[in-house]
Amino acid sequence: MKILVTGGAGFIGSNYVRWVLEHTDDEVTVFDALTYAGNESTLEGVKEAYRDRYRFVHANICDLDAFEAALYGHEAVLHFAAESHVDRSIAGPEDFVVTNCVGTNAVMHACRRTGVARIVHVSTDEVYGSVEVGDSVEADLLEPRSPYSASKAGSDLIALSYHTTYGLPVMVTRSSNNFGPWQYPEKVIPLFVTNLLDGKQVPLYGDGLNRRDWLYVTDNCRAIDAVLRSGQPGEIYNIGAGNELSNRDLTERLLRLAGAGTDMIRYVEDRLGHDRRYSICSDKARALGWSPSRKLDDALDETFRWYRDNRWWWEPLKVAG
Repeated sequence: MKILVTGGAGFIGSNYVRWVLEHTDDEVTVFDALTYAGNESTLEGVKEAYRDRYRFVHANICDLDAFEAALYGHEAVLHFAAESHVDRSIAGPEDFVVTNCVGTNAVMHACRRTGVARIVHVSTDEVYGSVEVGDSVEADLLEPRSPYSASKAGSDLIALSYHTTYGLPVMVTRSSNNFGPWQYPEKVIPLFVTNLLDGKQVPLYGDGLNRRDWLYVTDNCRAIDAVLRSGQPGEIYNIGAGNELSNRDLTERLLRLAGAGTDMIRYVEDRLGHDRRYSICSDKARALGWSPSRKLDDALDETFRWYRDNRWWWEPLKVAG
């Protein structure tokens, strides 16, 4: 199969590219604008290892002509490209609406015009909003509470509208918080790990009791691929690992990996509109034969060691800000 991956130089997208090239015979085209969180160093070694099955196109998904030209001949699209950092969306929401909503419309429009057979639009559990008790299911009302999650909810609805209106074979995945290698060091786990590696304190929001479900990125990639190959068009699939932790508990686990004490925690003013808890039911994804393969502590340990051993990648990104 010939697959085009938007945002393939970003965190989850690059991990998917590596996974699919390693585990299948598919051909992959990465289409990426190379914004601050997407850079070709994230795909280090991929071109050399898979020269006959990999190519890169540097362009923006909002450029419909460029995207459509790159798309011809592909059978499937994995749409990862998005602005994704909540704090940045609070400071400047405009880019999030343009990339996540206008960009998604361009992707779906081009897929319709070129007759792509399978499309997976990759989204987030944050579109459900804060979940005080229980688990969100795919049919739940969307109640996003930040410009980021609102723009992702909008992009989900745009993608699904192309299925309802035009019969476009699009599916949506909504995953819990991802972590692992190649994640831009503004996100909480790589930020905290790299700070600790440099002997710096970690900034913990509010009382530290906000709760998230942590999913190792390769497990998410496996689930997304299962949806691509076996999911039903027009359907939504939640992807979670069942690793619910408070931010304080997560921080303490990272401190132990670094051999550091709680004096390395610096409590900071809480994020505006900070959702208290996310939790999703992943039964639909599991019905496709997928389940998480990694234990949380093992995956956190591996992630810590990856950042320890790959300063060449993250140090320039932290300097650039």
